Amino acid sequence: MKKSVLTRYRVMAYVTGVLLVLLTLGVIAKYILDMNGAADFTKVVGIAHGWLYVIYLVFAFDLGSKAKWPVGKQLWVLIAGTIPTAAFFVERKVSKELEAKVARDVPAGARA
Repeated sequence: MKKSVLTRYRVMAYVTGVLLVLLTLGVIAKYILDMNGAADFTKVVGIAHGWLYVIYLVFAFDLGSKAKWPVGKQLWVLIAGTIPTAAFFVERKVSKELEAKVARDVPAGARA
């Protein structure tokens, strides 16, 4: 497995996680705090999160396929982008697990 597969998953996990936290804060501001401008903020961030989550799904599925994960693990990684802050924890766990595998798969000439 190439390092770029893991890197693009990690980037999208962080982007999706940050947008989801912002969306959650926007929803709290809109519905609980009744703040002006929160509706527009929530709309923009919600749309951005929705589209970028689709890209996250593609990259996470690609990573899971190449890592040969069981279906349950793959589903948990895919769903992590919908639970506020879960993407950060899942990304950290996945990265620790796969960094060793990525290092083993690098050809000997490329390590020097």
